[in-house]
Amino acid sequence: MSTSFLAHSRSKFGTEDLVRCHLQDVANRAAEYASAFDASAEAKLAALLHDLGKYGDLFQKRLKGEKHPIDHCSAGAWAALTRCGLHGVASALAIQGHHIGLQRADCDSLRELDIKKLVERPPHEFRLSEPNLEVLLQRFNADGLKLPEVSSSLYDCNTRESMLAAAMLDVRMLFSALVDADFIETEAHFNAAPDGSKGYREPGPPLQDDRVFPLLLSYLNELAANSSASPEVNKLRSDLLAACLEAATSAQSIFTLTAPTGAGKTLSMLAFALGHALKHGLRRIVTVIPYLSIIEQTVREYRKVFTPHFQAKYLDQYILEDHSLAGTRGADQKGKGERDTESEAEQKRRLLAENWDAPIIVTTSVQFFESLFANRPSACRKLHRLAKSVILFDEVQTFPAQLAVPSLATLSRLVERYGATVVFATATQPAFGHLDQFVRKYCVRGWQPQEIAKPQLRLFERARRTQVAWPKLDERTSWAQLAEQLSKHDQALCVVNLKRHALLLFDELKKLQLDGLFHLSTNMCPAHRHDVLEKVRERLEKGESCRLISTQCVEAGVDVDFPVAFRALGPLDAIAQAAGRCNRNGRAAVRTVNVFVPPREARPPYPDFAYEQAAGACERLIGKYPAGVDIHNPALFNEYYRYLYDVGGAAEPKKELMKAIGAQDFERVAREYRIIEKDGINVLVAYDRDVFRELCSEVRETGLRRTWIVRARPHTIGLFRPRRDEVVSRPLEAVPLGRGVLSEEWFIYLSEEHYDPDKGLVPPASLECLIA
Repeated sequence: MSTSFLAHSRSKFGTEDLVRCHLQDVANRAAEYASAFDASAEAKLAALLHDLGKYGDLFQKRLKGEKHPIDHCSAGAWAALTRCGLHGVASALAIQGHHIGLQRADCDSLRELDIKKLVERPPHEFRLSEPNLEVLLQRFNADGLKLPEVSSSLYDCNTRESMLAAAMLDVRMLFSALVDADFIETEAHFNAAPDGSKGYREPGPPLQDDRVFPLLLSYLNELAANSSASPEVNKLRSDLLAACLEAATSAQSIFTLTAPTGAGKTLSMLAFALGHALKHGLRRIVTVIPYLSIIEQTVREYRKVFTPHFQAKYLDQYILEDHSLAGTRGADQKGKGERDTESEAEQKRRLLAENWDAPIIVTTSVQFFESLFANRPSACRKLHRLAKSVILFDEVQTFPAQLAVPSLATLSRLVERYGATVVFATATQPAFGHLDQFVRKYCVRGWQPQEIAKPQLRLFERARRTQVAWPKLDERTSWAQLAEQLSKHDQALCVVNLKRHALLLFDELKKLQLDGLFHLSTNMCPAHRHDVLEKVRERLEKGESCRLISTQCVEAGVDVDFPVAFRALGPLDAIAQAAGRCNRNGRAAVRTVNVFVPPREARPPYPDFAYEQAAGACERLIGKYPAGVDIHNPALFNEYYRYLYDVGGAAEPKKELMKAIGAQDFERVAREYRIIEKDGINVLVAYDRDVFRELCSEVRETGLRRTWIVRARPHTIGLFRPRRDEVVSRPLEAVPLGRGVLSEEWFIYLSEEHYDPDKGLVPPASLECLIA
């Protein structure tokens, strides 16, 4: 038996990692991961062949210091194809991409993996470690390794058109199992102990739903007993919770949860998820939320449930946030120097976030979906954790309609093949079921969800706490007129469509010298918004004067309760969400939400074309029902979304994305699939000057660290990445990563005077760079 071939350089204590041992260890781990979706043999095949090229003499010389670039991946990919035919295609793609990312699955691209062709035309000038595949296989066999029998595959190379999106997910799930296993085993080798034993990371805790579920129910009972809401609202919340608990015993499927704002969806959904996991033996809960502000609120609610029962260290590992400002990612370029300074808890959270090895994950829509359509190993390695999970999507009305069809098809496949359960929750449920026929073109299961809150509960009728005063569409209201109307109410909320509109209206109100005037938008960092909302809630509770001028950031997940609201004409779901911030707790008789048409101006009146389409659909309904549009009627939203999808064409998929899916081009799909089209950056701003200067001094001295990110997060806003010639780019200072390298994601906004104590960051040139 040969024992001389090495998979990696030695560990810091001199431990060797033999190719034979590495392949076997990765194979065992990948098979374990893939057992959750009955693909152990295929995962083992991919893992045993993924580093076959390391048996080549040139790779062994590379480990001894020769610097020429070596391709050690292609040989294993070609071996999978030649030994297993069509059943080896998914393995070949996973092996080929385990460093460079998934490529293309078309026949011509697969033929290019032929060793003979690669010898003649080495890709990217990478030489094959050994030009003779049989030599590598002989060394593989001499090490006592044997390929498993693979009688079927997750992936059908001749897949029908109706399985294209589903088939790409199948490849990504196998790829995920392989690359995560490879990451874990390689890391364990380099973290080896002095005695040579591998240094494995500690796995995340189990969901423990049989112990946790009663804790949640007890907490919800206590919450209801101490509620200050009206008896009607408390009964509505109780009925919604009961519906969620009943649905939790149902078979795994796709669900919707359509309930009015203020009905307690956040914790009722968690109760569904924990009860459902207990019923079906599911492994984790993934909560997907569009906005960071709602993530903060959701995590606070989750933590309140378990804080009295879990130690803080354990709780940080049990409920894991994963997004750009969570401190769990984004500073990876820092490398070993930064890792050495991490606390044990920080390191644990980072490691768990790399592959979502935690029982409850809370992440953003961007992070979740762009990972689901990714091709890079670091983004895909978490995907196998979605098998046998409950995936909760909150505020789904915000999801881009043009991405709906491929996204729904991929989620449908997660349910159909990977034992996941999916819940779409909102007060204004998009009519995605109407897209079923289009979804079936990419996953045969389609999209036919079951509603958790049954119609007989009459939740919206019972939650009728507001009425809408609709405008005449040809009558516009000037900012001065609107300010005068708002001044007649001691407490009022006004929501507009654009940041510049919020600033114009705020300035008009300031002229009237009113007490208790506040502005809210994502011009303001989270700490600033939090402080404003705390002051607003305090004044509302005390009955003091309070007028809040806000962008749409107040509409989703923000718990405020105004006696009257004003809302600029916009999408119907946005108007309904704004109404959810009026008489929220039902303490008064029906209150009024006044919709107005903003003044005409030369610039576009809406943030983007999709928003304009949705506002146009709302205008159509107003015109169709001159007697009034009832936002408490769920059937109205079905009509609204059907019009938006059918006539407005808002759900027409992106052509380039669908072409890439049709071509099974993983790299192109990852490039074309974008929740946010423009690239964004994180910018530290001077809301609290002392904190700002302290953070600036620290990061300049030590470089970007995860501990710094966590502290900087409340004082950070998002900007669209400006061009170098834009005025707003001048005050931006890139944060250092170390060794003279500057971050491309994190910046300091040097002009402290541009941060207004009322309005947040207001650059003198333009607001167009500010993310809505």
